[in-house]
Amino acid sequence: MPGLIEALGHWPGALWLQRSGTAYLVVNAAHILGIGLLVGAILPLDLRLIGLLRGAPLAVLAPFLTRAAAFGLALALLTGAWLFTVKPAEYAGNPAFLAKLALLALALGNIALQHRGRALAETLATERVPWPARASAFASFTLWLAVLLAGRWIGFV
Repeated sequence: MPGLIEALGHWPGALWLQRSGTAYLVVNAAHILGIGLLVGAILPLDLRLIGLLRGAPLAVLAPFLTRAAAFGLALALLTGAWLFTVKPAEYAGNPAFLAKLALLALALGNIALQHRGRALAETLATERVPWPARASAFASFTLWLAVLLAGRWIGFV
């Protein structure tokens, strides 16, 4: 594995980011945009599913917010992986980065469970939120904030 991590740092895309402050700036800004879209879309939906923001109709909000969050997640994952290649050995040994990856895996697992079950579809059809959908939304809210905090922590460790 150390050979693969070292090789990532020599990938042409990594070298470009390492040598160009402008390229790094743009990719980093795209990563922040992805995070903003993800968190900015998923947290209001989670709050609505938890039971707050009750005046907002789920049938209208959920499809749009889910798509916006998915786009933000894809952008954040792509750019985050690219940014990792700038200092792969350093990041691979950073406890905050490792915590972020673990939390991210849990958050993605929560998404898979949420969309695999019937609770979300039932909620959208009836506007009634069963407890499994509330629990998943609470887990989502908590996990995405934890991923965000762990990501910010990386620079301080």
